[in-house]
Amino acid sequence: MAKKDEKINLDKILFNCRDYLRAARNSGSFFEKRDMMLTLVFLRFIGEKYEDGIEKLREQLIEQGLDPDDENIRKAFFDDATFTDGTYYLPVEARWSTIINTPATKLNVILDNALKVISENHEQLRGCFIEGTFTQRNLAPNDIKKIVDEVNKISHKTFGEEKDLIGRVYEYFLKEFAVNATKEEGEFYTPHDVVQLIASIIEPYDGTLYDPCCGSGGMFIQSTELVKSKQGDISKINVYGQEKEPATHRLAKMNLALRGISNNLGSMSDSTFTNDLHKGMYFNYIMANPPFNLKGWYNSNLENDSRWTDYAIPPESNANYAWILHMLSHLKPNEGVAGFLLANGALSDTDGTAYIIRKKLIQNDKIEAIIVLPRELFITTPISVTLWILNQNKKGGNYHGRKLRNREHEVLFMDLRSWNKNTVKNEHYKKTFLDEKQINKVVEIYQKWQSEGIDGKCYEEPEFYKSVITENKYINASEDSIIDIPKGILTIENKDYTLIPSKYIDFIDHDLEIDYDNEMKRIQSEMKNILEKEKESQKLLSDAFKGIGYGIE
Repeated sequence: MAKKDEKINLDKILFNCRDYLRAARNSGSFFEKRDMMLTLVFLRFIGEKYEDGIEKLREQLIEQGLDPDDENIRKAFFDDATFTDGTYYLPVEARWSTIINTPATKLNVILDNALKVISENHEQLRGCFIEGTFTQRNLAPNDIKKIVDEVNKISHKTFGEEKDLIGRVYEYFLKEFAVNATKEEGEFYTPHDVVQLIASIIEPYDGTLYDPCCGSGGMFIQSTELVKSKQGDISKINVYGQEKEPATHRLAKMNLALRGISNNLGSMSDSTFTNDLHKGMYFNYIMANPPFNLKGWYNSNLENDSRWTDYAIPPESNANYAWILHMLSHLKPNEGVAGFLLANGALSDTDGTAYIIRKKLIQNDKIEAIIVLPRELFITTPISVTLWILNQNKKGGNYHGRKLRNREHEVLFMDLRSWNKNTVKNEHYKKTFLDEKQINKVVEIYQKWQSEGIDGKCYEEPEFYKSVITENKYINASEDSIIDIPKGILTIENKDYTLIPSKYIDFIDHDLEIDYDNEMKRIQSEMKNILEKEKESQKLLSDAFKGIGYGIE
């Protein structure tokens, strides 16, 4: 019940801010309103983190027998204090305590000055803000004061340190301010449950993690929280990303800075396809939620791009396969693992080059798992989407303490579309979610399939999952013999290289389970009872009318 109340409270705060901004003069476009709100939330969070750091420092000094109020101690420890947990030192003019106590008539100037001071003092935060954000808009004193007072209520102490609150605020304004803010414009947010599923499967516990369309950085935030819960040390992970939309790129830098997460998001915002800021780099893990069915991604300079040299030029009309080949080109050879989301159409796209690329991905044994997710998991679309897992090493060995078997030329298919019973209230599109038990079940099935001692050729549960051989010649690969394959044997090749799970997973005809004789007897008995009750009612009604001198036919 507490979690529900927290969500309602946060939404109420953001609802108030939205209304104040809508009514305010000069509040600007959707993007300007959103940027203003996110910048305020950033100042609130970085200020709160600084205050918490100072309080912890005071406690440590007292434990050591030192007086934190002594002038010399204060100069030595508090003036230009340094922290080891990602907390930033803030000069007086940039602290939230200064902002919240500033008269309304001076707030716009004080806020912009705080941003300027933070940028000057911390190189890694430069470029996170637009200069003059507040003075250019110049909201009326009463309007900016009301908004600042509402933001003051948003606290990690209230809503939980482990949550991606900046991402949550971003998500809220994405939904409430603009229904036309589509993923093609770079405006999207991946729900926590979906990120947790991807991270739990690929286990990005150390090394490098990359997202080629990183949005607000939510993938990084939430996956590193999983790392903390499993391993406890996010310093072992270095994150790399790229984002095309300038404001979202700035937001991601803010978000990661607040968490003390080591990152490289490139020196600018730009298209991953036309200006790959991490060209030539290879990563241990990739997590991504690219814009679905993105158009307008291609130009003629990409015709001979090395990312599709061994495959084919992806369709110009749809970037789905361009994203796949881009991510594959950045996976470390012989060890990299990727988990990403795509629209379901990519599973069986019959466009000439899409088909060629998919067939080669299967033949080159890059695909490890295909998992169709339930509908209505996302805030910007009600459609069902697919989680793809690519793996550069399906030969087996040790992986995060587990012994894996050789899974070459096998693909695990899962269909989760029936998992639609967990309801989310008061949302536009996101009406269901994956709970922890469900996520753990998917991970259990996946890891068991990977494990040494499992026969992948006989690994299945009807209407849920199935392991499938990629091509006919590998059916008896364990005996090192290639034989003629009887017609109808289930392989991906025999299904013309489609990756739709329902083409492989057995679905039971539940009508065959019905005992029709007994069912007909039950129905006839119920109908007889209904007819008898109707006759009895008619007789009672007729008798009543006769009693007052009327007959009834």
